[in-house]
Amino acid sequence: MVAGLAGVVAFLSPCILPVVPGYLSYVAGLTGTSMVAPAGAESVTDSARRRARGRMLLGAVLFILGFTVVFMVLGGFAGAVGHLLIRWSDEISRVSGAIVILMGLVFLGVFPGLSLAKPIGRRPDPGLAGAPLLGLIFGLSWTPCIGPTYAAVLALSLDGGSASRGALLSLAYALGLGIPFILFALLFQRMSGLSAFLRTRRRALNRIGGFALIVIGVLLVTGVWQAWMSALQTRFGDVTTLI
Repeated sequence: MVAGLAGVVAFLSPCILPVVPGYLSYVAGLTGTSMVAPAGAESVTDSARRRARGRMLLGAVLFILGFTVVFMVLGGFAGAVGHLLIRWSDEISRVSGAIVILMGLVFLGVFPGLSLAKPIGRRPDPGLAGAPLLGLIFGLSWTPCIGPTYAAVLALSLDGGSASRGALLSLAYALGLGIPFILFALLFQRMSGLSAFLRTRRRALNRIGGFALIVIGVLLVTGVWQAWMSALQTRFGDVTTLI
């Protein structure tokens, strides 16, 4: 749940949300085209619109699959490392908490030099064939808004102590980041107003996301998070795998 919310926060951040329409048009191969109907051509345009929406939805799914693979591999690796170091789980929890707190401060803009950003190099050609590859590049590039939130998820994966838990946390993060892409593809024109509304509140969204990461980090450092997870596992079994 926390990992999924972190993905949503990353999507709503000012370096992801404004470029969503461009990404969707790019992966669908619709760059330079318009989905707005010209006057007097309603039937033709409606058909073209449906085809464009279908391509955009498929492109979004392929794009999401690309970065999901990257995130799950990284999350599984972090979880496997945590499993190897399980005897030092208390120390790992505190270090992970400190990392999450640091990432929260980065998200708030306190340390702009630690944005973990890597520039996206040469992009694949626009269209469905290049969509998964663009997703892989997107996952590896770690934009300034993805870096802090996903680094926090990796810290939780390291604390989780298993490769499967790390991969599941990363999957939840990818879904939190990816599902809004699909919603935008389905409701491309209608979502433009929502996108503009959220852009005007990007500072508040950044603050909420940053403070949420700091709170989770404090809970990890103090051991409260582990106590909660143990209590939940005792009561609900393996439900903590999804948190």
